[in-house]
Amino acid sequence: MTTAVREDRRQQRLRHDRYQYRDTKLAFLMLAPLLILLGIFVIWPAIYAGYLSFQDWSFYKDPVFVGWKNFADVLSDPLFLATIGRGFVFVLMTVPPMLILAYLFASLVVSVSKKFASILKVSIYIPTIISSVIASIIFVLIYDYSGGLLNAFLGLFGIEPIAWLGDPSWALFAIAIPAIWLGMGLTSLIMVAAMVDIPTEYYEAAAMEGAGWWQKTRYITIPQMKNVFLYLLVTGFVAAIQQFELPLVMTQGGPLDSTTLPNLFIFNHFRNDINVGYSIAAALLLFVVLGSVSALVFKFVNSERLVD
Repeated sequence: MTTAVREDRRQQRLRHDRYQYRDTKLAFLMLAPLLILLGIFVIWPAIYAGYLSFQDWSFYKDPVFVGWKNFADVLSDPLFLATIGRGFVFVLMTVPPMLILAYLFASLVVSVSKKFASILKVSIYIPTIISSVIASIIFVLIYDYSGGLLNAFLGLFGIEPIAWLGDPSWALFAIAIPAIWLGMGLTSLIMVAAMVDIPTEYYEAAAMEGAGWWQKTRYITIPQMKNVFLYLLVTGFVAAIQQFELPLVMTQGGPLDSTTLPNLFIFNHFRNDINVGYSIAAALLLFVVLGSVSALVFKFVNSERLVD
């Protein structure tokens, strides 16, 4: 009897291993096209970029190994360090306001009727499908010193025209506004989806205890959306500090480099500097900054699984 049971278990284990091997092979077969494309267009270029960052290389001569010289040149360049600091300022200008506005909008959407909520969701998502270049041109016209809508509106209150894109003290702020506008749509819809996913029983129990909107928001909504806020915080930080199209089209990095963000700095060097290794080293250092800050965010804002 014992021998028969043992043999039956062995046969079951063999069948399980056979099916598992077949499923694993099928999974790798289905993933193969993606892995091949990932290797060709992401992994290999990243490896080759790391190789070229240690070279004195251009399109007109063979690479010459220079060790850490390119990285040392980038780190000793005050313009690069200034663009990194400006990138963090731009993040503070865009990400917190965008998260707050998106949260308020999402709260409005989930509190109205389904028909009106659909209209609101479509309206907030429209900026997301607009090209950044087109949005840049629109806001350039709005900010125009002599004929722009914004200065015309301020003139109704007796305020003198402001050179929004020509004044270093205003230019970065002027770029932050369209950045928030472009990012609001997707951020709001993600928050709407997260709010809808919160069990209504929590709010019903809180209402029975006499909790108001603020208590429900503080003790139910925000804690239950912690993972969503973490995701939006990290992706918003990465997108904001890498903003490229808006400063390129609206100000070309001016005036006085006040809107030159890291990606635009790297692009200008790549376009004008013969040594391409410098630009690649700057891009890799920016990658290190992004990865380090994202890791710190994940470490100090612990992600927890939602349990119903």
